[in-house]
Amino acid sequence: MTISATSVRFDDASMWVELTDGRTLGVPLAWYPRLRNATPEQRNQVEIGRHGLHWEALDEDISIAGLIAGRGDLTHRSESAA
Repeated sequence: MTISATSVRFDDASMWVELTDGRTLGVPLAWYPRLRNATPEQRNQVEIGRHGLHWEALDEDISIAGLIAGRGDLTHRSESAA
């Protein structure tokens, strides 16, 4: 069975993703700088696909597998890396 998103919503600090298996994942916006810096209108322009989430105007793609695994934005190096 492939797990996919059914909806996405945001609060001030987090992105909440409802999945087809009934789970709801909450991830901090700090993990995704493009989303953190976006306006609420830009965040709401998400395209939900079979394997992930896409924001055309923000050039942001997030896989459902990555969310489940707890991976944030891999394109930016953490400033606090050990």
